Amino acid sequence: MVRSVDESEDREPALVQAKALVKRFGGFEAVRGIDVEVRRGEAFGFLGPNGAGKSSTMRMIACVSPRTDGDLRVLGLDPEVAGPRIRARLGVVPQQDNLDVELTVRENLLIYGRYFGLSRAAARRKAEELLEFAQLGDRADDKVDPLSGGMKRRLTIARSLVNDPELLLLDEPTTGLDPQARHLLWDRLFRLKAQGTTLIVTTHYMDEAEQLCDRLVVMDHGRIAGARRPS
Repeated sequence: MVRSVDESEDREPALVQAKALVKRFGGFEAVRGIDVEVRRGEAFGFLGPNGAGKSSTMRMIACVSPRTDGDLRVLGLDPEVAGPRIRARLGVVPQQDNLDVELTVRENLLIYGRYFGLSRAAARRKAEELLEFAQLGDRADDKVDPLSGGMKRRLTIARSLVNDPELLLLDEPTTGLDPQARHLLWDRLFRLKAQGTTLIVTTHYMDEAEQLCDRLVVMDHGRIAGARRPS
């Protein structure tokens, strides 16, 4: 059962705060003046059909797409002036896996760690930790291309954790996966939340929102149609 969010609850400091947030592409308004707050330590969801504006919102939060209008603060900073500082503290799992398929599973993690300035030794330690987390240790030296969709998704999530992000953005994380792979992925995300990582998830699956999210908003045609708390 889903009930309305009690707006009288005590508010934790917001990691993400959007007010009247707008995103336009030419004459098309993908995000139409939404208000959102995401609190530290929670799993927050954007639920809605394809084309609702979820991914456009996530790209603004991820500091890869500038807002058209309104106000946005991520980790207390303005993405337009502090984008690199914010991105250094984020983990991002895009809709489509963008792994280097010609490298091995371990090499994908090692190289990404170097992007974030980790020493070779620190990158190796982090890679081993994340291989265990993603249950990919037995495939560490395999090329990425022949992996199953679920394994690639777990690797993409593992890679997003190389920099120990304060905020993890997951855009449609289980789309196209079979039920077993989805549940294994959910288990990994439960573990992250238990460790204190703040999650923002977009999904068009109600059951996924019910399983993963402490709070969520329902988006449709670029607007927030309602705010809910799975219970």
